[in-house]
Amino acid sequence: MPDTDGAVRVTIHLDGAVLWHHRPAYAELVHRAHREGLAGASVFHGFTGFGAQRRICRERPAHLAAKGPCAVVLVDEEDRLRCFLLGVQDVLEHTQAVAVLDRVDIHQAGARAAG
Repeated sequence: MPDTDGAVRVTIHLDGAVLWHHRPAYAELVHRAHREGLAGASVFHGFTGFGAQRRICRERPAHLAAKGPCAVVLVDEEDRLRCFLLGVQDVLEHTQAVAVLDRVDIHQAGARAAG
């Protein structure tokens, strides 16, 4: 991602237990992001949270990989992320996920300011 002025973060909130064709939906999103060549993707599992059904989920750490609230965070240029979201509508609709798009500033350790 050479130009960080147009950097955007998409955070997709979903239930970590939902499967997409026998694979966790969050893993499907990361694999598709990798295949599309996006700049970065991470998955975060929470201890407590709630979503569309308004049910609060509390899980012990040993069970977080399979259940509970989950967030997939993607970073790239805005137009690439908007196209990606269109391409994963099937997964988003199936999981009842919510995607939040934010403009971000990229800070890299050791990077010198231009100018």
